[in-house]
Amino acid sequence: MLPTKLIRFTVSALTLVFVSAATAADAGAKRPNIVFIFADDHGYQAISAYNDPRHLNETPNIDRLGKEGMRFDRCLVPNSICGPCRATVLTGKYSHLNGFFNNSGNKFDGSQMTMPKLMQAAGYQTAMIGKWHLVTDPTGFDFWQILPGQGVYYNPPMIRNGQRIKMEGYVTDIITDTAIDWMKNRDKSKPFLLMCHHKAPHREWEPNLKYLDTDGDRKYAEPETLFDDYSGRGKAEHEQDMMIKQTMNDKDMKLVPPPQLTPEQRKPWDAYYEPRNEAYRKANLKGDDLTHWRYQRYMHDYLACIKSVDESVGRILQYLEEAGLAENTIVIYSSDQGFYLGEHGWFDKRWIFEESLRAPLLIRWPGVTKPGSVCKDMVSNVDFAETFLDAAGAPVPAEMQGHSMVPVLHGRTPADWRKSFYYHYYEHPAVHQVARHYGVVTDRYKLVHFYEPEFNYWELFDLEKDPHELKSVYGNSEYADVQKQLEAELARLRTELKVPEQDPPASVLPVRDRKPD
Repeated sequence: MLPTKLIRFTVSALTLVFVSAATAADAGAKRPNIVFIFADDHGYQAISAYNDPRHLNETPNIDRLGKEGMRFDRCLVPNSICGPCRATVLTGKYSHLNGFFNNSGNKFDGSQMTMPKLMQAAGYQTAMIGKWHLVTDPTGFDFWQILPGQGVYYNPPMIRNGQRIKMEGYVTDIITDTAIDWMKNRDKSKPFLLMCHHKAPHREWEPNLKYLDTDGDRKYAEPETLFDDYSGRGKAEHEQDMMIKQTMNDKDMKLVPPPQLTPEQRKPWDAYYEPRNEAYRKANLKGDDLTHWRYQRYMHDYLACIKSVDESVGRILQYLEEAGLAENTIVIYSSDQGFYLGEHGWFDKRWIFEESLRAPLLIRWPGVTKPGSVCKDMVSNVDFAETFLDAAGAPVPAEMQGHSMVPVLHGRTPADWRKSFYYHYYEHPAVHQVARHYGVVTDRYKLVHFYEPEFNYWELFDLEKDPHELKSVYGNSEYADVQKQLEAELARLRTELKVPEQDPPASVLPVRDRKPD
């Protein structure tokens, strides 16, 4: 096994650095393949393996990765928004070092060091299929087929190795078909890294037509905090714009059909939605009744999208078994960040708070990871690049900011594993109006600073006594020692991670680009 840390090097020196790793490619069949399945906005609450008390849905294929591998209960993201999380996965760095801060104002610098480039240099064949959302073309991939921008759910345009194409069908099925076809036709003399990135279940949560009636008009249990009034917290929580009761629009609620549907596709769409929409219009709902209705419609659509994603995972696992690849393939399932499913009356993400901060993560590594194991240590998507490289026997550059999870997957968490985690959100003012903030997270506490001049306040939450994060105890004398310790830890992390005192100009979103994600 090559060493897991390497002195700093430049991308231009990759060939020299990886002579030994590339030579090791001759033994590629013994190194694990890596299949990384990445959903968009899939909250852990909507994976049955996580045992959410609402029991929202069943995800047997995703659950299988936990049963046959490891479920991670504290996978935290450093900046809870789609594009920045993807940039972190590629680089193993926080936004302030990889240069991608927000969804609308940045372009990913594909010339920088990335994990896929390092995997290529180590002798791996690489592919990126599905949602990219980083504006510039992918680099470091032998094959790529991506959705332009956010992509659409039905009959999506895609870009294949630079050429625009039009696909017919449902986006989750198309991404899955393409991923399996690539595995079938890859260079079988090399190990491979496949990044299979789904659009689903991103807004506007448009389901596969075959799953429109999958829940039988079930009434979903509501979260305890659906009607949260944000008392006990500050200005930022009161002034956000991501509420089910007032922010969701007609397109979100399927009161208008997607324009991409063909006449044939419109038939099942109209057959399902129109009778229910007509009943809704006649009811003329107001106030809390409208919020109840919107929550139910939201859950129907969101969870139906996940049904297709779970089906996709099952298809990929089946192919790996049929092709004799399962025993030598690491399969990872995660999402770019968490997502609100009505908690605090919200949808979307962005906050340091639990449902947004915490992403699902399940990993199966046959022969290495104990089946049915559960990890409660703090891991992060900033660790993914380091983990993939380490598992492949490739050096991990010192400039990466995460840590390889390979020891954790072996069941041996290092004694010096992180006990605190730094978070930083930049995209404001912009869609959903969540204020810029940074903070530190431990196993029990969160210290948060909303630092823009018009906000400029702190919050402290005790997750043991207040798991829903309803009341800040910042400034409470009972927590004076805890507050002091967390302030010191936050300062230490900002120094260690090289966070600039002032937000870089690239993090400021131009007015013309402040548009929905």
